[in-house]
Amino acid sequence: MLDKIQVGAISSTHGLKGEVYVYPTTDDVERFEDLSRVLISRGGEYISFDVEYVKFFKGRPILKLKGLDRIEDVERLKGTPLWVPREEAVPLEEGEYFIGDLIGCIVYLEDGSRLGVLDDVMQTGANDVYVVKKDVGGEILIPVTYECVLAIEPEQERIVVHLLPEI
Repeated sequence: MLDKIQVGAISSTHGLKGEVYVYPTTDDVERFEDLSRVLISRGGEYISFDVEYVKFFKGRPILKLKGLDRIEDVERLKGTPLWVPREEAVPLEEGEYFIGDLIGCIVYLEDGSRLGVLDDVMQTGANDVYVVKKDVGGEILIPVTYECVLAIEPEQERIVVHLLPEI
């Protein structure tokens, strides 16, 4: 299980006083309103920044990080992921999971045989799609529906699926 959760990435600067636009990687963009600090990875270690304030423009969050007061301070951060400690992540409902906790899980067929490893999750709008690297050549796309995904057990790094004849 991840100890840090990505909530977004700095997409561009906003103005000259160190504000940055954030591309959210969370389903709940309003979670930024309660954000008091973020972690930024630099050289393999995470540095904590207090959030001075958050505002929104056309639904996009704009953050001002304490101590970064000029455009020159934040320009080099474009594309940088923003993380929060897991304990500060938005609480999940029953049956919800962080995608990062699922990546790398072993995917099994319902008969117990191993299919492969979950490599990615595509978010299509209708339903997510698991991208599974098969143990025997290539990859397979599995829609995340009750018909196809029978069990998700990130604590055991295990997902059980049923393949429809069309897949």
